[in-house]
Amino acid sequence: MSGEVERSRCLRGCVGGLGCRLMPICRSPLIPLLALLAIGGCHKVQDTGPIDASVIGPAIGTPRAAIDGEPVDAPAATLITATGQGLVRFDATGQIVPGLAARWAVSDGGRSLLFRLPDLPPPGRAPIEAGAVARRLRAAIAPDSRNPLKPLLGAIDEVTAVTPQVIDVELRSPRPNMLQLFAQAALAMGGGRLGPFTILATHDGTATLRALPNPDADPDDGDAARAADVRLRGEPASRAVARFVAGRSALALGGSFADLPIARAAALPSGALRFDPVKGLFGFAFVDTGTGFTADADGRRALAMAIDRDRIAQLFGVPNWTPSPAIVAPGTPEVAAPAMPAWAAMPLDARRGVAAQIVARQSGTPTVRVAMPPGPAARMLFALIADDWRRIGVRAIAVAPGDPADLRLVDAVAPADVASFYLRAFACDQHVPCTTVSDQVLIAARFAPTLAERAVLLTQADALITQNTPFIALGPPIRWSLVAADLDLYRDSPRGIHPLNELRSPLKR
Repeated sequence: MSGEVERSRCLRGCVGGLGCRLMPICRSPLIPLLALLAIGGCHKVQDTGPIDASVIGPAIGTPRAAIDGEPVDAPAATLITATGQGLVRFDATGQIVPGLAARWAVSDGGRSLLFRLPDLPPPGRAPIEAGAVARRLRAAIAPDSRNPLKPLLGAIDEVTAVTPQVIDVELRSPRPNMLQLFAQAALAMGGGRLGPFTILATHDGTATLRALPNPDADPDDGDAARAADVRLRGEPASRAVARFVAGRSALALGGSFADLPIARAAALPSGALRFDPVKGLFGFAFVDTGTGFTADADGRRALAMAIDRDRIAQLFGVPNWTPSPAIVAPGTPEVAAPAMPAWAAMPLDARRGVAAQIVARQSGTPTVRVAMPPGPAARMLFALIADDWRRIGVRAIAVAPGDPADLRLVDAVAPADVASFYLRAFACDQHVPCTTVSDQVLIAARFAPTLAERAVLLTQADALITQNTPFIALGPPIRWSLVAADLDLYRDSPRGIHPLNELRSPLKR
């Protein structure tokens, strides 16, 4: 690609008159790779044999280590849910279907969940008893647990193996969508032959997964109903995209906003770039430093008001991505109408005028440090917000994720449609600006005896937290995948989870 073509592409990517000087990708060492991707795309469709799949993130390790650790990254979560599963799991469309449990029932007004394991394990699967599952769940809610879902499991009072096949989960108070939490990788049972695949071999960071018999298939179909084997690897976005473009993989999962320009720069087949309609937290969380411009709620509000969210939407260019200043996603149970900041209806120029007046009361030019992840779109996003804040008299400095900062970018998909995921992220124990009043309301909501009372309290907490401005919400997270045309069972998922056994029809093997 000539320098002139490169420059024209860069100019087309500039947003809102910023110019290429603020678009670091246009000076990035990624340019030679992007040029290669742009001219080298000729994806080969292969509708038989194993499926080569990349997941963007760290190299794949063992599923057991990932289950027991604190964070569960995308490649590890994919391997966990391929070789193990929880009591329930998500299907390709994000709906709850049986996992280890063959069936379940909810009783006592939503306070009791009874799961029944099959009397005999499905063909090819390892046997498992209720006692082992109960111990796994109790470990996740234990006081010393590091499980990432623990903050959302506070309603669980007791987990008991009633019989070798029955697990009883008793809740202190009813909760909506608890099954969505039980389907997450962080609560999966790992080990051999508990999920739809078993690990056949590992070599050079690639796990070869052998599909086990489909328990729902007609026994007369034999191996014809078995899912395709999968060669799974974790790798950076640049390698995953290059591998897909070269026709050496059929699937790339786990893309986020930060690496989206790498996919956009590639010569992809029509319809290969797919987006999941996920919900969650995407924006900037303030760090409770106790000093400086962001220690005061007015200063935090000034920064939130000054951001041009429509320009950010233009930068991303993701279909149906709608910017929003609300913390809680629309459609979340328990909070019927998420709280909006008082300034949300004001025109941008008016908001910036108010924000500039707040900044003008400071002595000198305020400086804020913003911790950003790596990736070309992260640099673009920072350029936009730095320009927004410059217009009201604030200087922004980008720092690495682990460095001292006044704000940190948050990019997290909600594991379930629960309001507590959003609101507990801004409780006082999360080291963000908070108030004791909102914390007390959150605690009261946890122990509310009915869903109606809980909804009232969570709605109050949402309003209090929004007023305090611990977070600058931009909109929903962005999750993308590259999907070959022969993966006819792949579906865009509101959970951002894609079962490897639901990618290609068995008949196509």
